[in-house]
Amino acid sequence: MRHDSNDPLNRPSTRKLGALMRLLRFTRPYARQMAIAVVALMIAASSVLAFGQVIRVVVDSGLGTGTPAALNHALLLFLVVVFFMAGAVTVRSYLLNWIGERVVADIRQAVFSRVLDLDVGFFEVTRTGEVISRLTSDTALLQVVVGSTLAMALRTALLVLGGLAMLAVTSPGLTGLVLIGLPFVIGPTWILGRRVRRLSRSSQDRIADVGAYIDEVIHGIRTVQAFCHEPLDRRHYGEQVESAFTVAMSRSLTSAVLSGVTTLLTFSAIGMVLWIGGHRVLSGTLSGGELSAFLFYAVVVAGAVGSLSELIGQLLRGAGASERLMELLEIQPVILPPAVPQSLPTRPRGRIAFENVRFIYPARPETAALADLSLIIEPGERIALVGPSGAGKTTLFQLLLRFYDPVAGTIRFDGVDIRQVDPKDLRGRLSLVPQDPIIFGADAWENIRYGLESASDDDVRQAAEAAHAIEFIDRLPQGFNTFLGERGVRLSGGERQRIAIARTILRNPTLLLLDEATSALDAESERLVQDALEMLMQGRTSIVIAHRLATVRNADRILVLDQGRIVASGRHDDLMAEGGLYARLASLQFQEPQRSD
Repeated sequence: MRHDSNDPLNRPSTRKLGALMRLLRFTRPYARQMAIAVVALMIAASSVLAFGQVIRVVVDSGLGTGTPAALNHALLLFLVVVFFMAGAVTVRSYLLNWIGERVVADIRQAVFSRVLDLDVGFFEVTRTGEVISRLTSDTALLQVVVGSTLAMALRTALLVLGGLAMLAVTSPGLTGLVLIGLPFVIGPTWILGRRVRRLSRSSQDRIADVGAYIDEVIHGIRTVQAFCHEPLDRRHYGEQVESAFTVAMSRSLTSAVLSGVTTLLTFSAIGMVLWIGGHRVLSGTLSGGELSAFLFYAVVVAGAVGSLSELIGQLLRGAGASERLMELLEIQPVILPPAVPQSLPTRPRGRIAFENVRFIYPARPETAALADLSLIIEPGERIALVGPSGAGKTTLFQLLLRFYDPVAGTIRFDGVDIRQVDPKDLRGRLSLVPQDPIIFGADAWENIRYGLESASDDDVRQAAEAAHAIEFIDRLPQGFNTFLGERGVRLSGGERQRIAIARTILRNPTLLLLDEATSALDAESERLVQDALEMLMQGRTSIVIAHRLATVRNADRILVLDQGRIVASGRHDDLMAEGGLYARLASLQFQEPQRSD
């Protein structure tokens, strides 16, 4: 599966930890919890560092003096430090996990909300599986990073800085030796870390490829099985999984080498310090307690540096996920409501005017879908659109719904330029019944009421009755409460169509857009639904993409489209008499028994 070069999500990555800083705006509402968590984090880290001084007191005072009272005093101090550390760890752990879960939940909602606002053109050039991957796997990874890894990295960084400070206080001379060796630890960490950054982003991209392929195959499972394509899909999916596995293992190997090298170098440095410090104790320039405390801090710093290198790898993966999510949030939809929307007339009429409209699809820039098209549709007029595939019939619907804006010309609805209207207000006056209706994974109530939550159950039942859908809905196991299956798999094609028609009837639109809404029905159902549609279209402006003879004969006007232009217009008999494209299409397309006349 390849990335489309036009895909707005197919961008080079900065691959920097700074990408995580972009998440800070999501933490602002929780500043109080953040402050408490940071204080608890500092107390817990300070408690760990205080153990070094406790060890010094135990060795020099408790053991060195040989008195039980001094030893008891030292151990009491130890318990006090443990108490404070335990309380701080509890508060820190809970609050940081809460903040992580809360921030990621907010990010999920923000990203999904942005995806819903993106125009149809975005999804024309972007793989659906890529978007799904970012909303699922990327947010899941971010949840781990924000909820625990980020806190652990901050705690570890504090231990490194605090430990170095305590080393300097305990023995400045030995600390100088530690600082001399520090670049030899940081250098390899930085070099290997850059490779981890690159592989982390690449790993997430390969996971997205796997998700996109699954989405494509599962949604087309009937076609896959009908064409016996399962072996090829298994092989292709296996290749995708192996590609993701290879990149993930490269990242894991680099991270493992990074951890191993860091551990080797840091503890080698500790061994050197122990050797030098031991000789100083023997010479009397350093006490046993001071050496013990110094070694404790050296182990803390070494362990922190070692774990920090591993945590940085995890943070870099989170940075990649954050970057991919922020890309989605930063994409601006092309179709936006104007700053000051113009209102449509309170009393809708349904007059449509296309004025020299030209349109080119983003994915097909070489061909104009509509070329300088001008058209006026009067209120209540019934228009049939006829033409070969790619003539521009569906494009007219897409522009009326303002899924796209024309590159030139103007479309007016009741005299108002639709670009000056809030798209939601415009779409509230239109209703589309596609040839292949969308049924959602919900019950019949929700599917018919879709987009009109204020409708009562009685309104829904009346709409279903008008669409002649109530008969089969009442026969379902739980009637209107029956789950219709994902994409309506529990319904026949004709039943799905009648659900969609009931949805349109309930909406009571000013303008009806019908893509031959009866084409999927059997003869009896077609007659019943056609009667319902005839009643619905009375007094409304209706535009129908025609595939049936009955449709074109009942139309007030037939528009014949070819290559984005209207090449003929008139009634059926007149156009047949003229000959030309319409007569040729009619002889091929409208061959059916004239039982509807």
